[in-house]
Amino acid sequence: MNPIRVLHPITRLIVGGAQENTMYTAARLNKTRFKAEIISGPQTGSEGSLIEAVHDLDVPLEILPELVREISPINEIVALWKLVVRMRRGNYAIVHTHSSKAGILGRIAAKIARVPIIVHTVHGWSFHNRMNPILRRFYIFLEKLCVRFTAAMIVVSDQDLDKGLQAGIGQAKQYHLIRSAIPLDEFDLIRTNKAKIKSELGLPPNAPILGNVGRFSPQKNPLDWLRVVRIVADQIPACRFLLVGDGPMRSEVEGLISEFGLTDRCVLTGLRRDVPQLMAAMDVFLLTSLWEGLPRVIPQAMSLGLPVIANRADGTVEAIESGVTGYLCDPGSYGEMASYCVDLLCYPEKRQQMGARGMAFAKQEFDLDVMIAQIETLYDDLLDQKGIK
Repeated sequence: MNPIRVLHPITRLIVGGAQENTMYTAARLNKTRFKAEIISGPQTGSEGSLIEAVHDLDVPLEILPELVREISPINEIVALWKLVVRMRRGNYAIVHTHSSKAGILGRIAAKIARVPIIVHTVHGWSFHNRMNPILRRFYIFLEKLCVRFTAAMIVVSDQDLDKGLQAGIGQAKQYHLIRSAIPLDEFDLIRTNKAKIKSELGLPPNAPILGNVGRFSPQKNPLDWLRVVRIVADQIPACRFLLVGDGPMRSEVEGLISEFGLTDRCVLTGLRRDVPQLMAAMDVFLLTSLWEGLPRVIPQAMSLGLPVIANRADGTVEAIESGVTGYLCDPGSYGEMASYCVDLLCYPEKRQQMGARGMAFAKQEFDLDVMIAQIETLYDDLLDQKGIK
């Protein structure tokens, strides 16, 4: 019996949660049952690229030059046409789209190409309350259009499900909650060496470390992260600060570090592939994102025993039980966030207890094998409904 062909369109393969989710899904689906491929736009950028990682996992990948993030009518028409041709020639039973641009163009192309089953994963909606209201309404209109021919909408958090229904996008029966999971075996304390990585980074061996992993972008809000850090730095002179990642706001981040007089106490690693090792050097994880689906860095940090302090932003409220596995704060509450950081950094026993509870939660809720099994079950249910074997 020939495997069911599945195509995963995504706008770009930068280092990010949606991209890692797509990569692992395509790589780990049962190969005797499904043959998964990815088609992506060419853009990567300062956030880093997963293109090489996709190749390393032996996932078939095609780069579509016209599939770019920026609005470009000519590129979008050409990309749509090429997607339709590719889908017709590929004889795909399932097209499973990811991200905003590829989510719209990919589903329209799949409808034109008469692909039997169209699935979309919402890795956080393309619209949010901090964007231009006209643009927000336009994105909601596009989502309402595409959901009409989408068999299933996967959401990574209940918040995204509620947000979609409140916006009038589809019906409840179309939505399926499947957590965006992580490879837990990679985020395992047994495989890390805290003393070694601290030495390599030039961090004092006994210094408490407050850290973050993420893109330097408006969504991830790194400048607020530094505003919290400034308060912590005043209260804990021995504390050091570890920022892993890169992005379009790099110069602004460096400028604020200099303005705050924290150059000698902050380490910016840039893009790194050894994220579990770097996270293991941290004692507390601080996240100041303004909007999210469900950020994968939270279960990653928890898997390594780190308590997480984060803004209340969409799916973060489902990943953190405030006061139990970490703390949730309102955006802009720098003093409150800093007080939680100081408390946990100063009291190792308290943060270890909180970290242990977070580790247990992450292993229960964010197992990659469970996510893949849930996606396969959804595919099989949809295939049965269409009578496809």
